[in-house]
Amino acid sequence: MTVRPLMMSDREDRPDDETGVITKTRPKTQRPPLYKVLLLNDDYTPMEFVVHVLERFFGMSHAQAFELMLTVHKKGVAVVGVFSFEVAETKVAQVMDFARRHQHPLQCTMEKE
Repeated sequence: MTVRPLMMSDREDRPDDETGVITKTRPKTQRPPLYKVLLLNDDYTPMEFVVHVLERFFGMSHAQAFELMLTVHKKGVAVVGVFSFEVAETKVAQVMDFARRHQHPLQCTMEKE
């Protein structure tokens, strides 16, 4: 005696419009939260150093970096970029380490957007 598995097509009680295909809906994947990297003004870090940091770590042109440095200088703080958590965290660490190695009190932080 041979036993074969019961197939969906073997069911006689199914309505005509039912195809027998089982579909599963997947939850929509959410984008990871973004974080703003902020540069804070202080009275000791030279403006040229801030421009250099913006060019080096944030890929800005000299003109863009100069404008943003003036914003930081006038307003006390400015958003220098928006990134995923890991990238923002790395940028903050790079800027802080670079400033310390050059003996400047420049502060860089991040916050959730």
